[in-house]
Amino acid sequence: MWRGLRTALLRGGFTVDGVSALLGSTARAALDRGETTPARRAVRDAGDAGTFVRLFLLGDTLPRADVAAALEPVAVVDAVTAGLLSEEDGLVTAALDLRPHGDAALPAAPPWWVLSDLEVGPALRTAGREHVLGTGAASLSLARATVRRPVGTLLDVGTGCGVQVLHASGHAEHLTATDVSERALAMARATFALSGIGAEVLPGPWLEPVAGRRFDQIVSNPPFVPGPPQVEHVYRDAGLGGDGASALLVGALPAHLTEGGVAQLLASWLITSEDWTERPQAWLAEAARSAAPGGLDAWVVQRDVADPALHVGTWLRDAGVDPASPEGTELSERWLDFLAAEGVHAVGFGFVTLRRTAPDVPGTVVCEDLRQSHDDPLGPEIEAWLDRTAWLARHPGEALLDVRLRVPDTVALERGLVSTDEGWEPVAATLVRLDGPQWRHDVDELGVALLAGCRGYLPLRDLVGLLAVAHGRDADELAEAALPVVRDLVHHGMLVPAP
Repeated sequence: MWRGLRTALLRGGFTVDGVSALLGSTARAALDRGETTPARRAVRDAGDAGTFVRLFLLGDTLPRADVAAALEPVAVVDAVTAGLLSEEDGLVTAALDLRPHGDAALPAAPPWWVLSDLEVGPALRTAGREHVLGTGAASLSLARATVRRPVGTLLDVGTGCGVQVLHASGHAEHLTATDVSERALAMARATFALSGIGAEVLPGPWLEPVAGRRFDQIVSNPPFVPGPPQVEHVYRDAGLGGDGASALLVGALPAHLTEGGVAQLLASWLITSEDWTERPQAWLAEAARSAAPGGLDAWVVQRDVADPALHVGTWLRDAGVDPASPEGTELSERWLDFLAAEGVHAVGFGFVTLRRTAPDVPGTVVCEDLRQSHDDPLGPEIEAWLDRTAWLARHPGEALLDVRLRVPDTVALERGLVSTDEGWEPVAATLVRLDGPQWRHDVDELGVALLAGCRGYLPLRDLVGLLAVAHGRDADELAEAALPVVRDLVHHGMLVPAP
């Protein structure tokens, strides 16, 4: 049925570009705000395209004859049997969420469609425990953060409706998707069939369906939400309690990577001390053991932090529960009691990137706060971070002194000045990256002078020597102080090797 439906959707122009052109910018903006009337007016007399928009995007109830004409060659009764539609007294409504999807980074990709459970109003919870999310903010953020270099094999752990596989189809030759939910896998299979994508689909929890196998790339948007050890919704709850889902995956994924393979996942961590990295660092120690005999590069990026009350309220609303209702009050008490017993004062959320390195390559582990605004997508920056990390591994210790470096054009120096009787006096200097994550590094006057010489002409050793002579400093001591700073700047793309 799904292949026949693909034919109908293509004929009717129910694609990202088709719907965009049909609605126009004003109606699209209104629909994004939840206002359906402008869109409904825009699709009047739009034939099959208008039928699909009203049926699947606006949630309208339509006459059977109109739906039958749009669905040809698929019969309405077959769509009802498949669970896509419901029919009563000659009127048809959508029973599942079906919408076109695309990737701006893959303009040549064929049209995609995503099938999931309805996500509007009280219908959010109609599937109960097995509710399958569509293209939510979390799944899209992971897609934008994923490295898109060509790979032979890719695994999506906890595929849900299959969104990550769609985006991976542009750069991975062989696609594998797993999920513990049979309902989710049914949605994923339909998504793949509609979108013309071939993928291996395996049922089972976590990494059990691919035991003993390794992949060039792994992605995962798992049930990472920290909460009590129970499963109310499989898309959100792992049943492990706290941040157990994130801990399990971070620790286990390197064993399923090929040498040089990269894993990327969304994760959350409980913050129980002043150091938010405490728990991720513990997971990474387990991940390093899992990577053996290879090494491990790891980059943990914290994108958001929520206090327990905000965390609980956010995820109750996400599941369609009003926190102020009797049900919401009972659930809030249970969740907050659990977090309090764990000593949690905040919950962190972000991305984890892991790369299995060769046995003779020392791994690099970095945990960083990235709550500032940054250029999207993040994927190219993560890809560049992996390259910079590999380059630094090839230039350990004082070997970096023999390299010619330059400050790229995307980096600027900010000066802080205070007013004095003699005029403006400098008190601080900050190196600022103007693109990507917009990193900032405070530097002292010696650092400013050193960076001014990083034009790609002289090796770092010579620049340090000149600086030592100019300021009456010992060159070896100056080099020892400069090397860790230079490595940090290279990691952040604020110094780059000269060609």
